[in-house]
Amino acid sequence: MRLDNWRKRFLEQDFQKELEDLYPGKVKENLPRYDQLLDLFAKTYPECKEADVRIFSAPGRTEIGGNHTDHEHGRVLVASVDLDTIAAAVPADDGKVSILSEGYPMCTIDLSDMGVHKEEVNTTAALIRGVVKRFMDLGCPVKGFRAVCTSAVLPGSGISSSAAFEVLVGNIVNGLFNEGRTDAVEIAQIGQYAENVYFGKPSGLMDQTASSVGNILTIDFADPEKPVVRKLDVDFDKTGYKLVIINCWASHADLTDEYAAVPVEEQKVAGFFGKTVLNDVPKQEFMVHIPELRKQFGDRAVLRSIHYYADTARVPKQAEALEKGDIDTFLELVKESGRSSWMYLQNIVPCGANEHQEMAIALALCDELLQGRGSFRVHGGGFAGTCQAFVPDDMIDSFVGRMDQLLGEGSCHVLSIRPVGGTEVV
Repeated sequence: MRLDNWRKRFLEQDFQKELEDLYPGKVKENLPRYDQLLDLFAKTYPECKEADVRIFSAPGRTEIGGNHTDHEHGRVLVASVDLDTIAAAVPADDGKVSILSEGYPMCTIDLSDMGVHKEEVNTTAALIRGVVKRFMDLGCPVKGFRAVCTSAVLPGSGISSSAAFEVLVGNIVNGLFNEGRTDAVEIAQIGQYAENVYFGKPSGLMDQTASSVGNILTIDFADPEKPVVRKLDVDFDKTGYKLVIINCWASHADLTDEYAAVPVEEQKVAGFFGKTVLNDVPKQEFMVHIPELRKQFGDRAVLRSIHYYADTARVPKQAEALEKGDIDTFLELVKESGRSSWMYLQNIVPCGANEHQEMAIALALCDELLQGRGSFRVHGGGFAGTCQAFVPDDMIDSFVGRMDQLLGEGSCHVLSIRPVGGTEVV
């Protein structure tokens, strides 16, 4: 559809009704983002103003249960949220991919050079190159494309902006060159490949799957090549609680070693038993050998392993409680997960940080302000980024207002669960 036709389409009621699946109750405040996206596209690629432009969206995600369990092939409970990254794209046949993310320099890769570039580690170019290369390896005839994107998934927010971007690029390639044949789980796996091999971050598959598939999901990664994904039939808006993500205002930058240490230590423990990941080691066998494991790998590795076994076991209990409408049990399990992350997983304070413990402060303030109601926990990777709170509806205004006073304006994001994952907007 041409740019001028898209602008007319934005005004139509049926289109706005379709957007309700992407932005529950927040369509009107998101519509201007689409106009701004087209303005950015026209300014960036004036030669394409008459082209058939396609629009894509990929949401951020919130991890609800299973903290750092995916890389050990355990279980997680996750959901896509109503903050997303959107893109406008057109195919090209010059063998180049160019993507301009609003606020950042243009990123261009040449399809004749698809190897891993060491100088691109931790860059957007690495994610683009990795996603495109994996599609090419799977037989997709990528010829090149031009795109612009803009994001409401803030970098370092703990809502996984990188996974949303990977899923977005995956949907662009799938839509422009593959007739949509690649399913949502495989797009997630392609994103993980890009992040692991090209970007240089040893992430699991949770973030990408939540963004790509959408809604509230349980995922069992016992076989990471074929993860078992199940959507829950739950309307969270009817629970009487709001999902709030709180920015602790500490960056994820320079923390790759902290994140990498978690799977490295746990997988050393698994290696003691001749296995690659903890999911393949029975808990009882692990418990019997704790004395030897402490001597060989240290106490933190053992504590982190204890966290893994407990948190992956909590996930089906959380899912069952949500599906039964037992919100009190669900909230207690959320609290247990948070306590385990702080005490055993130890992903709240980076090693050696004394003066700056932003995540710990944010969690302490949640505890103080909620006064025993609702629940709260570290969100995602930890060490920096965000924490998560489930706040009673009657407390939401006072909680957000007070938290913004204590941590800084704009610290709180009140989110809704998005029922749709990565998609083309049609």
